Amino acid sequence: MMRLQKFMAMAGVASRRQSEKLIEAGKVKVNGHVVKEMGMKIDEKRDTIHVQGKRVFINEDKLYYMLNKPRGYVSTVNDEKNRKTIMELVPDEERLYPVGRLDQNTSGILLLTNDGDLTYRLTHPKHEVTKKYVIKVKPIPSKEKLSELRKGGDIGVYSIAPCEIRLRRFDEEENTGTYEVTISEGKNRQVRNMFEYIGCEVVTLKRIAIGELTLKGLRLGKSRKLTPDEIVYVKKLAGI
Repeated sequence: MMRLQKFMAMAGVASRRQSEKLIEAGKVKVNGHVVKEMGMKIDEKRDTIHVQGKRVFINEDKLYYMLNKPRGYVSTVNDEKNRKTIMELVPDEERLYPVGRLDQNTSGILLLTNDGDLTYRLTHPKHEVTKKYVIKVKPIPSKEKLSELRKGGDIGVYSIAPCEIRLRRFDEEENTGTYEVTISEGKNRQVRNMFEYIGCEVVTLKRIAIGELTLKGLRLGKSRKLTPDEIVYVKKLAGI
């Protein structure tokens, strides 16, 4: 027996937190009946679970993919607004789910898997997985403002931990600056919110690395399976 949201996470539906939201929204059925209460325990070998009309199982064959996400795609399996989703960019025959999210206007590296336990661990705040971004902003922020972000603290929507910010280039004529930002948190739209807090407009934002994983050799809009060594590495990041 296990809790329903744990089963959903292990089946690769979503993180436990997101699974709870699906349950609360009435999108989960157990043995044909809609379930909305938290904490329900199910027998994974006997009970039948459907999420949004599709039956889900705990898949013993784990899959791990990397995607070079373009702008204009949302990081969800389904979208109620009929926007383009990242699932259009991965193999149709594979049942994959994103590990965390990149917002619609952010491009770059995104992991997908059907390993719910890995997803839960990598997105949990206690696992401080570093993520590296390249951001272009306008106008060029002052050294004082950048120092404020590096130190961390309250940025209005939430508080952030100290982070690394390194100048890549600036264009005085365009009044734009391009920076490499490394954070160890995964708060919603964090890098974008950081620079908007100091009065900058985000021109472009791209995630270029998760830990030591990079997009090297992977073209925009393309996906590939992780290598065996990369799988060992992401499991190590997740503490598995």
